[in-house]
Amino acid sequence: MDAVDRLELQKGCAAYIEGVGTTYGYVPSLGAGIAYCTLFGLSMILHTVQFIWKRQWWASVFTVGCLAEVIGWAGRTWSAKCPYNGTAFLMQISTLIIAPTFYTAGIYILLGRFIQLLGPKSSIMKPNLYLWIFCTCDVISLVIQAIGGGMASGEADKINGNTDPGTHIMVAGIVFQLASITIFVFCAVDFIRRTMRNHLLQSVNGSVIPLFAAMILSIICIYIRSIYRTIELSQGWDGYLISHESYFIALDGAMMVVSVVVFNVLHPGWMLPNEKSDVYKTERTLVDQPDRYQGPPTHW
Repeated sequence: MDAVDRLELQKGCAAYIEGVGTTYGYVPSLGAGIAYCTLFGLSMILHTVQFIWKRQWWASVFTVGCLAEVIGWAGRTWSAKCPYNGTAFLMQISTLIIAPTFYTAGIYILLGRFIQLLGPKSSIMKPNLYLWIFCTCDVISLVIQAIGGGMASGEADKINGNTDPGTHIMVAGIVFQLASITIFVFCAVDFIRRTMRNHLLQSVNGSVIPLFAAMILSIICIYIRSIYRTIELSQGWDGYLISHESYFIALDGAMMVVSVVVFNVLHPGWMLPNEKSDVYKTERTLVDQPDRYQGPPTHW
């Protein structure tokens, strides 16, 4: 099949043709597409109800992230029936790269809330700095990826187009994102070390401990996914990982489901103590029973 025929094939909805490869390197699984659309769709609905009910407006980032995942997996479901369609391919690759950024934004905010509850000794930075620094890094990485993706897709639509420059720029954006997430992971580990070493969780309501564990699990899943996507794209469009769907299903789809659904089960709106009541409780303890309240340790 010549280049002109292939370009025509990308505009329609042709079924798989034996011997004619797809952009994916395989035909996406219809079952996986439907399953993940369903899982992310249900999580999106539940997150929407939860953040409106508890008036935790910042938690809407999880809803937006789920929406991006639904659009991406809808593109892969479309590709299961139309494996050569270029629009479906671009639809899924762009949204599934962006979606985790909304989850990390939620985690940055959540970590800031924990620092506010546990006190400044729990962190090397002020709470708001996590959001500003790491969200800025995420935006920069997404801009770089968007530029690279646009260049690559533009060349893909041309006869004998060279997608390598755009791909290299896109990989640079992915690597930058992985580097920023790695730095955040180190900050999160330092936060956990300080919290555990100084027994700071004892100074707040016990219900935050499961939420604390949920945050750690979500960070681990997002980090695993980031490492996978970095290696995948660095291998190029015909690399081993990108041409084997099972890795994508397990190391992207499944990791993202766990990272966002865990906050449906342990939603910050339910688990975080009310700031006013928590402050009032601490003040009353100091007045009525000063000997029982020791507060967070002052030593390291």
